[in-house]
Amino acid sequence: QVHLVESGGGSVQAGGSLRLSCVASGNSDNYSRHCAAWFRQAPGRERVRIGDIGTNHVPRYVDSVKGRFTISRDNAKNTLYLQMNSLQPEDTAMYYCAARPGACMLGTSDYNYWGQGTQVTVSS
Repeated sequence: QVHLVESGGGSVQAGGSLRLSCVASGNSDNYSRHCAAWFRQAPGRERVRIGDIGTNHVPRYVDSVKGRFTISRDNAKNTLYLQMNSLQPEDTAMYYCAARPGACMLGTSDYNYWGQGTQVTVSS
């Protein structure tokens, strides 16, 4: 079992930046062999993947955040990061980190482990 805890959310104005962190604990010794992903869920909408980073440390992003968000991981610290720049009101959502053994997948149901979420609110 891998336990994930996000932090770093908050309220910012449009154009601002935030950095989210997700720390893995529990049976996290093999966290480096997990895919780690970020999802977000806006009010009244489904949870969607915004990007992931595999064991090769190569991040992937959906088009809506490409060029503004950066995903990275520090396996020595069992920590996943999401640097968010040029934030816009449409980025307002609850942000979740997730992990799964092996290769990265696209769907919510593909991930075994989830954090509790951290709220990001962007005002115009």
